Amino acid sequence: MDEYPTLCAAFQDTAQINPAQVALRTPGGVVSVSWREYDQRVRTIAAGLAALGVTRGDAVGLMLTNRPEFHLVDTAVLHLGALPFSVYNTSAPEQLAHVFANAGNRIVVTERSFVPLLRAAAPDLRLVCVDGAADGAESLAEVEAGGSPDFDFDAAWRAVEPDDVATIIYTSGTTGPPKGVELTHANVMAVAQAVKQAFELLPGDRVVSFLPSAHIADRVASHYASILFGTEVISVADPRDLVTALPDARPHLFFAVPRVWQKLQLGIQAAVAAEPSGLKRAIATWALDIGLRHLRRPRSWYLAGCHAVADRVVLRRLRARLGLAEVKVPASGAAAIPVETLEFFWAIGIPVYEIWGMSETAGLGTSGRVGLNKLGTVGTPVHGTEVRLADDGELLIRGASVMSRYRNDPIRTAATIDPDGWVHTGDIGVIDEDGFVSIVDRKKELIITSSGKNMSPTAIENAIKAANPVISQVVAIGDNRPYVSALVVLDQDAMTALAAAHNLPATPSALAASTPVRTLVTAAIRAGNQKLSRTEQVKRFHILPTYWPPGGDELTPPPTTPPACPPHSAWPPEEPGAAHAAATFSQACASAGRATVCLATGNSRRSA
Repeated sequence: MDEYPTLCAAFQDTAQINPAQVALRTPGGVVSVSWREYDQRVRTIAAGLAALGVTRGDAVGLMLTNRPEFHLVDTAVLHLGALPFSVYNTSAPEQLAHVFANAGNRIVVTERSFVPLLRAAAPDLRLVCVDGAADGAESLAEVEAGGSPDFDFDAAWRAVEPDDVATIIYTSGTTGPPKGVELTHANVMAVAQAVKQAFELLPGDRVVSFLPSAHIADRVASHYASILFGTEVISVADPRDLVTALPDARPHLFFAVPRVWQKLQLGIQAAVAAEPSGLKRAIATWALDIGLRHLRRPRSWYLAGCHAVADRVVLRRLRARLGLAEVKVPASGAAAIPVETLEFFWAIGIPVYEIWGMSETAGLGTSGRVGLNKLGTVGTPVHGTEVRLADDGELLIRGASVMSRYRNDPIRTAATIDPDGWVHTGDIGVIDEDGFVSIVDRKKELIITSSGKNMSPTAIENAIKAANPVISQVVAIGDNRPYVSALVVLDQDAMTALAAAHNLPATPSALAASTPVRTLVTAAIRAGNQKLSRTEQVKRFHILPTYWPPGGDELTPPPTTPPACPPHSAWPPEEPGAAHAAATFSQACASAGRATVCLATGNSRRSA
């Protein structure tokens, strides 16, 4: 990446290498944009925005679903030397008003469905809709047509410098108003260098974009990776279509938050359990068991032979039906993931690497990678990055990807980055003798019981969630209390299936009070407790009579709507290209948040 000083320079080079190759598309190729077309559209959009008065240093807002137009507009804004930023589509008007006031933008590029919300948030903003004109908003086509033929596009992008801001990432705002993380072109190039060192991404490799572009993960994994490495981006506008999009996309890079991976696991297990043929069910169960045993005892010749058979008969075809047979970089991040979930996917031949980073470090700080991985850790520092622990165990990080500042917020900038350039992450970490980093919990989230015992609520919660994926969320409560109790939130899809199987009412309140559900949750908590010390074990629990949807008050950030449940198909898969096998992993919650609720006040304390 050293030859590219900016994203603009990288894009110009990438667009010239394989102009006829597909750069952007939607599932099924309904919309398909080649690199030649991508370059041409960027030029016309840039000229049109320049005619609207967008110049170097201006902020331009984007409120879009995952669609090719996001990449076209964002890249065009970059070539003007301006800074594009995205907002969450689930934001309330007052949240949007704060963000726009901080960014100082005059224009938002959006879709017609968001116009009423944007008008309520900021009535004076100029709105441009990518899907046609609306009342009080002009169309992107009109903007492109209004560009001057004399606009000097090449002069504009060549004037962009490495220290210019490339985007603003707004944090979730769980500890105050959202902070605007300013990331420069140099920050992004540093992350690209780290990705290049850790993983092999080649022109034409495919990546699915389904997480919100307001989150740093999607910007790095889909948008910036495409510009820098020439990957093909398949945009899934509705996350409920993710499970059917994967077999079409067959991604080489697939980044998802932990709950998505847990949903995939739940779907596979549910499909096996629901297989009507006893023989097929037994073969599939045997294959999954052999995969896990071989993972844990790789030197056993007997297990190696059995695994070869299991992979040929079941696991290989399972990966194909998932759409992940060709994935080179399957990754998880943004929150802690149970080790059991990682082991499950490694066992079926999908080595999910755990990644840790922050918006303040352009999304990447440490990573597991090929030949350098320990399950249960977030890997080692990426290329050129330093990490160390403060005296109180807080993880500190320093490197070229560290943000320039929080936008218009010098006080919180100084509180986060010390004079020596170390970012105080707020995470409590452990670094082992081999340099592998483990994240214990958020510094402010640690539980201290009335007896003075310090505990990680995340460790407790993950132990229980790992015991049974039908548990969607767990909230461990024990601060200044004699023992740990827990609130349990059920998975909506799993409960729908359970209600049908036991002829129970399908309402969450009825299910929470039912004997089968209480038995299931009790068993899960007992199993999770076996992995915890005595003081960490959950002594009491309460099943909440509701579901926590992404975008609700309990979970932050609110990045997406959960996917719907696809129809069940036969097991094991008959053809590698057939539809997805899992029946119930549909609600792929991309929310990376975790909530803790104070029983005394009812207030919610949340962390990304």
